[in-house]
Amino acid sequence: MKHKLEIIVGVIIILFIAVFLYTSSFNPNAEFAGSDTVGSAVVSELTGVPEDDIHPLIPQWAPPSGEIEACLFALQAAFGGIILGLGFGYLLGQRKTL
Repeated sequence: MKHKLEIIVGVIIILFIAVFLYTSSFNPNAEFAGSDTVGSAVVSELTGVPEDDIHPLIPQWAPPSGEIEACLFALQAAFGGIILGLGFGYLLGQRKTL
């Protein structure tokens, strides 16, 4: 097969989308909470301490505005894209030299 890797990646993406749509259809009114809120709720339930009294061990830095937060997120995505591009480019370059 000439395009075996592309077919495998396509099948994985389709399966991921199918699982996401299947699980999200059970409760269409569900809110997607982050791990911080879910974790503090579980700790509160197990220890009996109210959620308001639970604080993180390491202080968290909050960006001063939403624009800076969006900029940092875009910068993180750009670095990830560059690393993926370099990795795939290297692999394709190695394949062509053989």
